Amino acid sequence: MGSTRLPGKVMLELQGKTMIEFLLNRLSQSKSLTQIAIATSGDPANDALEKHVNQLGYEVFRGSENDVLDRFFLAAQSLGAEIVVRVTGDCPLIDAEVVDRVVSSFLEGNVDYASNLEPPTFPDGLDVEVFSMAALKVAWQEASTDFDREHVTPYLRRGPQFTRANVVHTEDCSGERWTVDDPEDLKVVHEIARHFYPRSDFTLREILELRKEKPQIFMANQNTKRNEGASMGKGQKLWKRAKRVIPGGNMLLSKRAEMFLPEKWPAYFSKAKGCQVWDLDGNEYTDASIMGIGTNILGYGHPAVDEAVRQVVNEGNMATFNCPEEVLLAERLVELHPWAEMVRFARTGGEANAISIRIARAAAGKSQVAFCGYHGWHDWYLAANLGSEQNLDGHLLEGLSPNGVPRGLKDSVLPFNFNDFEALEDLVRCHDVGVIKMEVQRSSPPEPGFLEKVRELASANGIVLIFDECTSGFRQTFGGLHKLYGVEPDLAVFGKAMGNGYAITAIAGRREVMEAAQTTFISSTFWTERIGPAAALKALDVMEAQRAWEEITATGKKIKNQWIDLGQRHGFEVEVSGLDALAGFQIKDVDWLAAKTFITQEMLKRGYLAAASIYVCTEHSEKVIEGYFEEMDEVMRSYRSHLNAGHEPSFYLDGPPCHSKFQRLN
Repeated sequence: MGSTRLPGKVMLELQGKTMIEFLLNRLSQSKSLTQIAIATSGDPANDALEKHVNQLGYEVFRGSENDVLDRFFLAAQSLGAEIVVRVTGDCPLIDAEVVDRVVSSFLEGNVDYASNLEPPTFPDGLDVEVFSMAALKVAWQEASTDFDREHVTPYLRRGPQFTRANVVHTEDCSGERWTVDDPEDLKVVHEIARHFYPRSDFTLREILELRKEKPQIFMANQNTKRNEGASMGKGQKLWKRAKRVIPGGNMLLSKRAEMFLPEKWPAYFSKAKGCQVWDLDGNEYTDASIMGIGTNILGYGHPAVDEAVRQVVNEGNMATFNCPEEVLLAERLVELHPWAEMVRFARTGGEANAISIRIARAAAGKSQVAFCGYHGWHDWYLAANLGSEQNLDGHLLEGLSPNGVPRGLKDSVLPFNFNDFEALEDLVRCHDVGVIKMEVQRSSPPEPGFLEKVRELASANGIVLIFDECTSGFRQTFGGLHKLYGVEPDLAVFGKAMGNGYAITAIAGRREVMEAAQTTFISSTFWTERIGPAAALKALDVMEAQRAWEEITATGKKIKNQWIDLGQRHGFEVEVSGLDALAGFQIKDVDWLAAKTFITQEMLKRGYLAAASIYVCTEHSEKVIEGYFEEMDEVMRSYRSHLNAGHEPSFYLDGPPCHSKFQRLN
């Protein structure tokens, strides 16, 4: 019942019967079986399954959720079995004749284990395994890996102490898929059962004949690999399921599995603490990657911040009244940025940037925006690609289509490159620009005088200057990065790390600009919840006491230097970029997409979430970074050996390379 890819699948309907009932009816036609029982887990979700199967007249044994070998052994032992036949509950088209053939092979060969799987020649979904109770007991006692315990029989199929036999079909039908793991599988099986209805005793030969007559019935699941689930973790299975019900699979492009390690990325976490993350299978990883996309300067689950949030939850997060924390947080941000006199709050970076644009346009009385960098997903920003779908390529990533953005917004936003003051000056000269929006630093620092000239240009032309500090804020100074350069904007946008993992963003600005917010409509219910401001107030206190920005900057500088040294050691030219606390690197003159995927793949095997960047947090201690580089050294050595041997990416990658641009997911 707890199937990750298709929850409750054994109780789904198949021609008026549950799938498990359909399977049991077909299995009961076997001439060699003396008893049939269900072995399921003790999870309460299986209570309904147990009741249903009992009503059908079959015994049910409840055991471990994850140690299926233990469950299987104890079930067989409780039944007094001497010879055990294993059929999985997601194979409703199991053929009794095939079962009897494998049993006969076992008995006639006098072996410990017999199946039709080694190698498979029958359709996936007709898998049968037969083994002695004595052999099962040895496996139960000796198998030690999680994989062996979860999948029951790998130890029997692998162990040199066991004798084995295999039943081969007259033709290789291993490419056929008649099992049920996904909705596509269910569709195929349902169509097969509907064709033969009301019969449920149709055979393998009859289904193969139907395959010849009506191949379209079998097309829905043809792209699914045989035994795919055996090599997939719970997170990978859930990601596959998510893409069926969530466009794009999730809510944030940067967290798509395909952006890291397609087909192999764990995708989901069960818990996170410090710089450690646990996946749905309980595997622990050190996050030497993007730390929640830069949300946790103080590490995951900081006790003081979490306690402040718990207190708010206990006292109430929402009410008809406003929360007092928003006033205190506004005053705190003004204190940190004396040029700013007023603040508005939101909960995400994209909406905060959109709010800042609305306010700035209202204050300037002009609609055209000159921008540099990435500023969110809203219409105002994506409109840059209405003229050319390549306009945003250098600001975020390739492939962003402006589908759904009104064509009337064309030419309302005008891109320029960071550090290219002449290009910005030309935009202001040739267009009626009312707003300049930019990040204070991109992959490289601003050239001397660049920010100052932008400020002067804006002031001289009545243009509202906005600094987007959603990512850079609180990482190199206590507040906005612009404080480091001594250049003050008219508006600044803060987010990400300000709440240390809790949703809170802010727009701070000069009074004469911010007051324009009262001349337009900007309002939202959940901007008034209490958790975000409470978390931010406590996070700022902790950052200040710990001087977190100095700590993570120093760590990031060391990481950059060690990347360069590591590259030299293995004959690579490594180029580093970004703020020190948002450190990134790239190996020059190689297939970088393949290289980055290989690094992610191999570091994951070593217990690290790692690729081409580290968003540093205070939990990235010297010991953590030392362990990271010890493993990275081995990965770089391995990558160099592949290159020296002339291996193609298909040789050293376990799957396809990661995505480098925005693209539709299948």
